[in-house]
Amino acid sequence: MDSSRVSTYLISILLIVYGSFRSLNMEQEAREREKEKERSNLLTGMPSNGATAATETQPKGILTLDTMHVLCLPLGASISLLIMFFFFDSMQMLFAICTAIMATVALAFLLLPMCQYIIRPCSDGTKISFGVCGRFTGAELLSFSLSVSIVCIWVLTGHWLLMDAMGMGLCVAFIAFVRLPSLKVSTLLLTGLLIYDVFWVFFSSYIFSTNVMVKVATRAADNPVGLVARRLHLGGQVAREAPKLSLPGKLVFPSMHRSGHFSMLGLGDVVMPGLLLCFVLRYDAYKKSQPLPGGCEAGVPPPRHLNRITYFHCSLIGYFLGLLTATVSSEIFKAAQPALLYLVPFTLLPLLTMAYLKGDLRRMWSEPFIVQQQSKHLEV
Repeated sequence: MDSSRVSTYLISILLIVYGSFRSLNMEQEAREREKEKERSNLLTGMPSNGATAATETQPKGILTLDTMHVLCLPLGASISLLIMFFFFDSMQMLFAICTAIMATVALAFLLLPMCQYIIRPCSDGTKISFGVCGRFTGAELLSFSLSVSIVCIWVLTGHWLLMDAMGMGLCVAFIAFVRLPSLKVSTLLLTGLLIYDVFWVFFSSYIFSTNVMVKVATRAADNPVGLVARRLHLGGQVAREAPKLSLPGKLVFPSMHRSGHFSMLGLGDVVMPGLLLCFVLRYDAYKKSQPLPGGCEAGVPPPRHLNRITYFHCSLIGYFLGLLTATVSSEIFKAAQPALLYLVPFTLLPLLTMAYLKGDLRRMWSEPFIVQQQSKHLEV
């Protein structure tokens, strides 16, 4: 087992676990704020809004995908892939700038807990006003400053480690701020992206005479610093020494045994299964905090040892086995493999089976977080 493969496994699993728990923590904080607001309303005599009791409280800035979103996502991803394939040379400056801006915000979100821990002894958490830009805490300003510094150094050096740091921030931010509301939407999303991944890796060469997915993923962009220097005639040395930038749409890890060899994993192969694992982690926490009635849909009680395994653990083990299978397949066929071809069945099928055996499949399939309101009147 190559060291680069081991690094791929560890980092991708850690990103999914961290992003999922970060998402769960955001929801718990939003729920606590809602409870504090209700308590303050009771103390001041203001009527409380009971509408929030029926659904799960969501933090601000969260995007919840619905059926139309997940059906259009593979089509939108295909269009974006074709644009990058045909117009990369003419639009690479725009791609690099947009990627740098998104990575800066995402990396600041990733570094925020560390910055909060560092400056906690010397800060009371008060926010500093920046006019129309808003109000920010000292930890938020520190994390943003570190993020900007990392992105600037990446632009100047093009180092793979800084690119990985930006990619990690994008993965965690996407998992934390995007929600899958049900198992039905999760299944549609992963199935559609599996078809998208298989087509563009295996069949695109028959239409475009090259592997479009691999071509786009491995193409490097000209450095914006070098482009600006050439256009403004600021100096030939700056333009020549500015390195090409491999955009952070993937995680790369060097091998300790083979010089110049890197293992590569697309961010989508981390984020899309990560959204499913984030969903089941939220469902595990929801089910634990509010026991749900109902028996086993199969008509037979599940084995006792099955109740000890959470849906999150089941999906996480499946994700690891899917990564392992994808690695073995790439070594056997000596070619790039669509990782979702292995990750989706290994994460989704065990989850569906386990939910059926536990009697949760029908509830998880649609509206799993709706609180069933009990009737105030008893039937006689």
